[in-house]
Amino acid sequence: MTVQGVILDWAGTAVDYGCFAPVAVFVEVFAKRGITLTAKEARGPMGMLKRDHLRELCRLDSVAEQWKVAFGRAPEEADVDSLYADFELMLFSILKQYATPIPGAIELVARLRSQGIKVGSTTGYTTEMMEIVAAEAKKQGYAPDGLVTPDEMPGGRPYPWMIYENAIRLGIYPMKHIVKVGDTISDIREGLNAETWTVGILKGSSELGMSEVEVNACDPADLQRKLEEIEQRYRSEGAHYVIDSIGALDPVIADINRRLAAGESPCSKAAALKG
Repeated sequence: MTVQGVILDWAGTAVDYGCFAPVAVFVEVFAKRGITLTAKEARGPMGMLKRDHLRELCRLDSVAEQWKVAFGRAPEEADVDSLYADFELMLFSILKQYATPIPGAIELVARLRSQGIKVGSTTGYTTEMMEIVAAEAKKQGYAPDGLVTPDEMPGGRPYPWMIYENAIRLGIYPMKHIVKVGDTISDIREGLNAETWTVGILKGSSELGMSEVEVNACDPADLQRKLEEIEQRYRSEGAHYVIDSIGALDPVIADINRRLAAGESPCSKAAALKG
């Protein structure tokens, strides 16, 4: 009755501190069409399959209103196709620069494996995108035991399919023996929908949206306020645990093992309480 698998997100969780690669591209593809999109707006649906992400951005009131002024109508599916074509081309050109492992990720994987825990992964990137990211991350020492992309499944986050496929490939069952870790609300929903233990990350996350340099330079009181706001968002979505950074997962694993031994599961009433 112990944790058998940990499923990690990629950008903002294991690599690309602050999850910056997609944000700049989202802003740019809309700017090319005369539409102003803020970085905060661009991060809103982060964690979803990128085409779905663009679709959600087109539904924003601010975007739809600007689109009507520029083109005389609301964005349509053909516009999503056009945006995605530009997005993909631009993202591919910069992905190699955003595959650096987040401090603590490589060491965490080693500690998990020493306990016999398998490490899977899910992402909002497509298979082609992950071929670049995974290869670059591996060169720098980060390589999970499994990877499932949303285009392999019937749908991306918040659907649980990628986690289920990880469980199949890694040979883990029941789902209560899996912990899902991520840095977005989509990650939390994915984990809960898969009925796994679900953990939100603060520093390095897309939710915080700050580089490591910015975090270190930030006024401590201001940073604490930001972190508390993010934690509240995770908790309000039902996250079982919230941790400061990826390297702080170990105590969570120990506590989940204790709760499993006591007969708890992620779906039990007790599991919904603050960990």
